[in-house]
Amino acid sequence: MPNFQTRIYTQKEQGEEWLRRYRGCLPVFACVLGFTETGLIPGISAAGHTPEDRKYTACADAEFLYYGPEHKAKYPLPPLAAGASPVLISRAVFESLKIPVHLFNAGLPQPPAVPVIDLGGTAARCLSSGAAMEITTVHHLFKQGLLWGERLAANNQHKYVILGECVVGGTTTALAILTGLGVDAAGKVNSSHPICNHAQKWALVQAGLEKMRGSREQEAGGENFTLSSSSSAVNPLQLVAAVGDPMQVVVAGMAIAASRSCGVMLAGGTQMLAVYALTSAIAQSYALSWQPEEVVVGTTRWVAEDPTGATVDLALSLEKASLIQSGRIPPLLATHLSFADSRYPQLRAYEQGFVKEGMGAGAACIAAHLSQNWQQHQLLAAIEAQLERLSTAFY
Repeated sequence: MPNFQTRIYTQKEQGEEWLRRYRGCLPVFACVLGFTETGLIPGISAAGHTPEDRKYTACADAEFLYYGPEHKAKYPLPPLAAGASPVLISRAVFESLKIPVHLFNAGLPQPPAVPVIDLGGTAARCLSSGAAMEITTVHHLFKQGLLWGERLAANNQHKYVILGECVVGGTTTALAILTGLGVDAAGKVNSSHPICNHAQKWALVQAGLEKMRGSREQEAGGENFTLSSSSSAVNPLQLVAAVGDPMQVVVAGMAIAASRSCGVMLAGGTQMLAVYALTSAIAQSYALSWQPEEVVVGTTRWVAEDPTGATVDLALSLEKASLIQSGRIPPLLATHLSFADSRYPQLRAYEQGFVKEGMGAGAACIAAHLSQNWQQHQLLAAIEAQLERLSTAFY
């Protein structure tokens, strides 16, 4: 299969084998929606122009993905500083290919106005608190992830599942999880900004991990506790409770369970590399069986080749983290979709580094190429059609 539409950046042989295995197959898409108050910090994210807008981004994206552009939305797509929501990309593919979509609420401030599976989670507090979620909530969400991963895969043995997300501020919680697991991730994550706000993210992560360290020292009666790459004292679920978001642990559970009987594509960049690391650490800590060779990470070229991040280096860095099972790293795949020739400035903004990814956009394009051999012109036409329909829907 020609690979100019989908490129493999790490674990090339394993990635090629995975693509061969699922060529011609249509996936099932599960999108896990979550929220962290980290996303309300001014300047932290471009996924919504103001903090108030960002409260509703996940609800708006879910509504558009489910109903499409002609639906009068309760939560319209929020205005962005530049660009257009990546849900336009996902919707274009899933609608054209009739890929089944399942939406999960892992913890939002308000319920979305779409049919959604409520997992009984809660929105996370800001990770800088070092107490983002209750540990009981994290355990509950992980069990829900295992349950739904098994269900999604049950009638899907010869196909694969795409596990996507929408969490505003999620690249910052990803940085926190990666750092807490001993991965050298500082300066390597992506963001929805054209130039990644590394210093802002790192300050929040350091504050959260410092508070987590302090609370662990108190619990240990003042014993010195260090969070380093050699520290086996870090329980991955406690780490999520301290500095994570509700989506991460759900998708980790889904990936573990689904990988036992079908392929899994983690849809995203930084956030899904963090989920992969978390999945591996949880499986190791709790002696859970899973099939890592069935799991790949699928994203966009704008993430994989982001000059203000280091996505490929971040993926390779997973190998050096002792808390991750036998130093495994996943194949990192990316669609080479380009908007350079788009007639819409909102789409051309992706080429300037805005938005980049979200709602399974990159994985959707990989799925279109894998199942129908869609090329650049077909993807661009379908995505532009969504934008055209959106712009003319209520005029």
